[in-house]
Amino acid sequence: MSPRGRRRRWIAAGVAVVVVAAAVVAIVFWRTSGGSGGGTAGPSATSVTTPAPSAPASTVTAAPAVPPATSGSVPGFAYEPLWPFAGTAEAVAWQAEYRSGGHQPWHLDAALTAQSFTQDFLGYGGVDLVTRQSVQGREAWVGVGYRAPNGAAATAAVLHLAKLGPGVDAPWEVVGTRDSVLTITRPGYGAKVTSPVTVGGRITGVDENLVVRIRDLASGLVGQAPGVPAGGENTPWSVSVPFTAPAPGVLTIAVATGGHVTDVERFAVTGAVAG
Repeated sequence: MSPRGRRRRWIAAGVAVVVVAAAVVAIVFWRTSGGSGGGTAGPSATSVTTPAPSAPASTVTAAPAVPPATSGSVPGFAYEPLWPFAGTAEAVAWQAEYRSGGHQPWHLDAALTAQSFTQDFLGYGGVDLVTRQSVQGREAWVGVGYRAPNGAAATAAVLHLAKLGPGVDAPWEVVGTRDSVLTITRPGYGAKVTSPVTVGGRITGVDENLVVRIRDLASGLVGQAPGVPAGGENTPWSVSVPFTAPAPGVLTIAVATGGHVTDVERFAVTGAVAG
């Protein structure tokens, strides 16, 4: 064969190799891209999806205000029932009255329950606005606040509520707050306490006056401490509070500060058990 013929055969062979290689690359690319003309392929059968961690009950400056109790005071209920029902039996009794005659339908409204707790039970009459609301299944977070001088709504606290009792018409129960610039970290949520109890946490603010009150469902106000001067950036505070309440029983411990715009501008709530 002439040199020119041999050269032509080598060129043809080289072209064939290139074509085959290109085909192999195309097949591999087609398989790894999901075998479709566009879009993103779903996860493979061996992929593992890790659930995102649950959002904490507080913001950056706060310890969790209402962590789920390992064993709440009410069987089957993960939180301390602060208000308006003392337990499942009371909630079920209300359900029966509601089903038969529509008694007090506001128990099915998280926002109305939060407002009534703030104004009627805690006595913070000036906190008369609902500023936000988030309902997720059997739990809700409701912001309550007041109108600032510029007309804007200011949030004083975000109340945490949970459905108490069985059924879709289970009523809402206040179980604590989701805290930010004012927190209660002592006593721990659901802890057993005796009188006097040390109440403490952290505060971010200027020229604050912290007033701590303790209430129970049966008697209302059962303990109070004088105002505690406080302020600074995430600064600790604490005070000893004597109280008189029958044991066992769930206590609502609330701390509030204000005086710049209205009487109560920030507050936080936790639950403890008199023991």
